[in-house]
Amino acid sequence: MAAVDLPLPGTAGGPGAVPEPGVIAVDAGGACSLRVFDAGLACCAVEVAAALRRSAALAAAGEGGGRGAPVNVFVVAGTVTDKLAPFVLRAFEDTPSPRRVLSFGACANSGGPYWDSYCVTKGVDQFIPVDVYVPGCPPRPEALLEGLALVLRPPGEPR
Repeated sequence: MAAVDLPLPGTAGGPGAVPEPGVIAVDAGGACSLRVFDAGLACCAVEVAAALRRSAALAAAGEGGGRGAPVNVFVVAGTVTDKLAPFVLRAFEDTPSPRRVLSFGACANSGGPYWDSYCVTKGVDQFIPVDVYVPGCPPRPEALLEGLALVLRPPGEPR
């Protein structure tokens, strides 16, 4: 498996530069190709960045996929407000198909500690379909890698 050195999104040029801001690409030797589209909205985005910097662990998470086609994963990490929801929906729609959605953290899953605020969306599953939920406040970077491994499993395989 080959993994690139993953720079922070938006950094310029050089070996391992990301194709566009917020997109991380990993090629697991042709067996599986993973592209992560990160909608980092709050403190959980720091944990997502930390997890994606661990390129060797991310490549290991893709071992079980066995797919030739790339898998596009849209990761929502952080608090989604009602005003921000249309922009997250548009980013989801702009993610190339086939795509999977990973909700990362308590705020993205259910509103987190801000669930009773008038402006906080009670989970991203209110407006986009979610494939994998990663609980925690904030979840550890290893939890994201486990969530990505679940996303990469073929449909119908037990989770």
